Amino acid sequence: MVSENLKSVEARIQAACDRAGRKRSDVLLVCVTKTHPVELCQEAYDCGERNFGENKVQEIEKKKPLLPEDVRWHMIGHLQTNKVKQVIDKAVLIHSVDSEHLAKEISKQAGKLGITVPILVEVNAAKEESKWGVYPEDAEEFVRTIAPLPNIQVRGLMTSAPYTENPESNRQYFRLMRELCIDIRNKNIDNVAMCELSMGMTGDFEVAVEEGATIVRIGTAIFGARDYT
Repeated sequence: MVSENLKSVEARIQAACDRAGRKRSDVLLVCVTKTHPVELCQEAYDCGERNFGENKVQEIEKKKPLLPEDVRWHMIGHLQTNKVKQVIDKAVLIHSVDSEHLAKEISKQAGKLGITVPILVEVNAAKEESKWGVYPEDAEEFVRTIAPLPNIQVRGLMTSAPYTENPESNRQYFRLMRELCIDIRNKNIDNVAMCELSMGMTGDFEVAVEEGATIVRIGTAIFGARDYT
């Protein structure tokens, strides 16, 4: 199942890249493994996938020892400051930084280990009450606030667009994110790369790719519906 699903997802990413005149290598697929068993993660690994995303720190802690060492873990869910210490040396990228308090804690814990942690600023592009993230109009100021912190590097932006039956309805938010990313990049702020745009999930990733996503986070289309029991 996972093998066939990955082939389908891969073909859809390639087609979206073709439509947008982009190279397939410009888009990183992060396989979202939240709630899925290690066996399915291993299947994806055996198909050549190496980038896995989790919403919860404890899921990374549980699965990391059971999978090959070269798996690259992405922290894509809301991160509580009291969990930073547990994930700081396990995640290759933290996608969901949305407060100065959290950024300072990441900086502090990274400093203790003598490492620099790449982070993305989470933007609530649609201003949904149920979602985390800074509002688009506050993003540049927030980036400027956290950029001087030691032991972190702001690599770009992340958003979770609204759940929708019609992917086209999210194009406006993905386009807004791309424009925001370019705008902040052009300000040449110290310690801010703005080279990553993490957006697009199972329901809308093709539109996200067309609008400039460099990272897509896909779970259901690869592993099937999640089991929350």
